Amino acid sequence: MKLRHELIIFDWDGTLMDSIAKIVRCFTAAVDDVGLPQPGEDATRHIIGLGLAEAVATLLPQADEAARTQVVERYREHFLHIDRTHMPLFPGVREGLESLVAQGYLLAVATGKARRGLERVLRDTGTAHLFVATRCADEAFSKPHPRMLEDILDRTGFSAEQALMVGDTTYDMQMARHAGMDGLAVTYGVHGRELLAEHGPLACLDSFSEVYAWLQQASGPSSAAAAS
Repeated sequence: MKLRHELIIFDWDGTLMDSIAKIVRCFTAAVDDVGLPQPGEDATRHIIGLGLAEAVATLLPQADEAARTQVVERYREHFLHIDRTHMPLFPGVREGLESLVAQGYLLAVATGKARRGLERVLRDTGTAHLFVATRCADEAFSKPHPRMLEDILDRTGFSAEQALMVGDTTYDMQMARHAGMDGLAVTYGVHGRELLAEHGPLACLDSFSEVYAWLQQASGPSSAAAAS
């Protein structure tokens, strides 16, 4: 079977893992620790997907560099050691990823998480073996810069035309476009359908099961017709 996209690159938070509540809680606690005004839950949700330093700078433009550095440090402490909010994989993710690998797809991750955080959740979920490459925001420029995707393409030997970026934010869709890559948006994360649709994804899907079904329809010789 000829696959339309042979390499599928996933965002992590809000796409594979339901970690939004924990991220918001940890940002809120970190800002409180430093004594800065709260930006609000909606604003905090909106920056999920950016690298941590870029997220803090976006959320707290009035804060000086020292205060932002403190927020970053406190966030990491809350996320890694203090907060115990459960972070499950979204329904169907584990089974879907395993099935995609069995069908011959190669899978990768491009995430705003730091390497330490990604390695932890890969270990905790037992999914590290499913991915041939991973790239994090502390190893490259933050989304929407295309460097993470370019690094993954270099590592795997695929062209942008052979790859697909799947994510829940406009940052993911912009990153894909900047890399010359197709994007597939999911609406169950932090950015809504209308906002995602502005950035030209191949589709906007409401569950991981729909992502899996879309990939099944898009594979094979008649992929172009199935996608349209």
